[in-house]
This record gives sequence, structure tokens and C-alpha cells, in this order.
Amino acid sequence: MGFKKYLARKTGVYLITFLFAVTLNWLLPRLMPGNPIEGMMAQAGTGGVNEALIEFYEKLYGLDQPLWKQFVNFWSSLFHGDLGYSILYRAPVTDIIRHALPYDIVVLLPAIALSWLVGNWLGAIAGKNKRYDRYTMPIFYFLASMPYFWFAMLLVYFVGVELGWLPYQGAYDPSTVPSFSAGFVLDFLKHWILPFLSLFVVMIGSWAIGMRNMIIYELEADYVRYLEALGGSEKLLTKHAYRNAILPQVTGLALQLGLMVAGAIATEIVFNYPGIGVLIMNAALSQDYFLLQGAFLMVVISVLLANFLIDIIYAFIDPRVRASYTEG
Repeated sequence: MGFKKYLARKTGVYLITFLFAVTLNWLLPRLMPGNPIEGMMAQAGTGGVNEALIEFYEKLYGLDQPLWKQFVNFWSSLFHGDLGYSILYRAPVTDIIRHALPYDIVVLLPAIALSWLVGNWLGAIAGKNKRYDRYTMPIFYFLASMPYFWFAMLLVYFVGVELGWLPYQGAYDPSTVPSFSAGFVLDFLKHWILPFLSLFVVMIGSWAIGMRNMIIYELEADYVRYLEALGGSEKLLTKHAYRNAILPQVTGLALQLGLMVAGAIATEIVFNYPGIGVLIMNAALSQDYFLLQGAFLMVVISVLLANFLIDIIYAFIDPRVRASYTEG
């Protein structure tokens, strides 16, 4: 019964957050100066301002209606799975995002998972080995302080331009046709390496620093001293210290997901990788309300969903959390 209350409370909090975030996501593009229809016509080179044509397109996209009615129509369409029609790409936003989302997944998920595992492992070693710690911590601090886009630009310049080892633009060679052939898969992986590394390497630093500090703290805790006095082996002491040290790292993973997604957006723009990040940039430049709110909606959903799942997982791996909701 206690866990059901915990789950209901968390669900309610995330639902309210979702409603608030999506409302802001809808409103902010409309507060931007300018008119997306005029921008569209300027790009099309229609020559001058055609009031009749502007009025036609505003009515076509529903932008001639009062804001409150546009807001109601937005939520109504959203509940029916309709994110609108892109002014820039002349296609349904749902189809555009469905095409871009897999590129985010194949870069983000491996980068987040592997950097978390490798960073925690390196940090645990640094927390136990003073000599290793002395040489590696400056590296970890340097990595953690680097902005994602800055490191991405370094990779583009040195690995892509100067050395010419790997391609640095797009997800695959424009001259190839996407397929499951060995040639295309190899070409796709070559384009994938640099965006993946730009996220993976920077993330490692922060995870390693966090784990190193927690391991040092846990190894000095009373329960470790007690086990040591009882004659516990170093392996046993490390095992218990690691299990307690990893808990804040799980919480940190939830808190950092938003920054990781933001970093992925900047990285995709640097590499012109056809994910949500490039869509957001293009939509913002062209004031494409529908594409912008649809792309940000995917970011909001991914961050909230990941945080929600981690909160539930945390309730199972931390006995203190379990005790708090079973006793209540």
C-alpha cells in the first residue's frame, strides 16, 4: 500500500510538471518577435508583402485565431497525436520527429549508459588508489569542465579536418541510400563515432569525480571501520562502500539528464547530425511554431520519463526510500 502512495505521488508531481512545461513550450515561440508566415514567404522569394497571401496562410495554420483558442486547439490535437504541420518542411511534425528521433537514440543512449558505467568504475578506482587518483583527477576535472559543443568542435577540427580520419557532417554519406547493407552500416558508424565521443568523453569526467568523492566518504564511514575491525576483507569493504556510493550517482543521473539532452542538441548542431537538435535550430531560425513545440515536446517527455523511471528504480535499490513509504 505504501509503494502505491509513493507511485501515485510521483506520478502526480510529474504530470503537473509535464502540463506546466508543455504550456511554456507552446507559449514561448509565440512570444518571439516576427511572423513565421512572413519569414516563410521571404524564404520562398515571393517579392514584397502580400497581405492576401499572409492572411490565407495564417488561416491555413490557425494563426489567425486568438491565443486562447490556439492553445485549446493545441491540447485537443495533442491528445489525438497530432503535433501540427511544419511551416518550414511542409510535412506533418509527427513524421519529421519520427524520422529524427532514432538518430538521437543511437547517440544518446550509448553515450549516457557507457559514460555512467565507465565513469563510476574509474572514479571508484581513484577513490581507493591515491597514486592513480593523483594523476587522473586533473584529467577528470578538465573533462567535466568542457562544454559539449566546444569538445565537439575540437573533434571536428583535429580528427575530421586536420587528420581526416572520420567524417564530421551528417549521419551518412549523402551519395549513399540508407539500407541494411554492410557498406551503409559501416558508413553510418563512421559518422556516428565523433558525435558519440563528444558526449561520452565529457560525461565521464563528472561521473568519475562524483564516484571518487563518494567512495572516499564511504570508506571513512563508521560501518566500514566496524567491518574492518571485525576482520572483513578489503573486497568486502569495497563492495559495501561501492553499493552505498552508487546511490547518489543514480540520483545524479536523473538530475543530469536535462543537461545531457541539451548537450546532445549542441553536439548535433556542430556535426549537423539529423536529430532533434538540428530540428530545433532550424525551427527557431524560421519561427516554425509547430515544429519547435513538437521537438521540445520530445525533449520534455524524454527527460521527465527518464527521471520518473529512475525515481522508481531508486525506490527499489535504496532501503531507506523503501522504509519511508512502507512505514507511511
